[in-house]
Amino acid sequence: MALVLNDRVKETSTTTGTGAITFAGAVTGFDTFATGIGNDNTTYYAIAHRTADEWEVGLGTLAADSATIARTTILTNSDGNTSAVDFAAGTKDIFCTFPASKTMDMTLTTAGDILYASSANTPARLAKGTGLQVVQMNSGATAPEWAASPQSVLTATGDVLYASGANTLARLAKGSDDEVLTLASGVPSWASGGVTAGFCIAMSIAL
Repeated sequence: MALVLNDRVKETSTTTGTGAITFAGAVTGFDTFATGIGNDNTTYYAIAHRTADEWEVGLGTLAADSATIARTTILTNSDGNTSAVDFAAGTKDIFCTFPASKTMDMTLTTAGDILYASSANTPARLAKGTGLQVVQMNSGATAPEWAASPQSVLTATGDVLYASGANTLARLAKGSDDEVLTLASGVPSWASGGVTAGFCIAMSIAL
């Protein structure tokens, strides 16, 4: 099974109700779904009643003989929801299409956005991050997210970078001259006792 899109695929149908749609043959000048899409494949379709205000757009799955198409996922319809339309008697046109909601142009809304797949054949938008951030996978490895980078955490010459938690960068602002790094409850900080203090102690012992 594969997602297949093709040009000039259009048939008629007299199917009623909410079940699978049975094809009734290609419209003159167009291909059948069997020819253009192929057995067992999925495709995006639109179906519209010729004489009633009934229509829907969705993802369909062709049967093994391409005689019918199951209405697998309804994206939009004349009822304003995502349920299969209960079609009345009469002729409908059904054709291969590419839904607006599946296009990149409809998903990306701001310069700097990133496009990724939230599920099979479904584009999603990661809104742009802030300056100097980097893209990483979230903890569940299901989607990208923005995260702090060393460049975004370090703000002044002499700053020290450390982990404040798992996979979380933090900044220790630079200390004063001759201070040394120490730990308090596992968190680094600056403390006196550098070169100057050591020199004074050595002088006292010598005297």
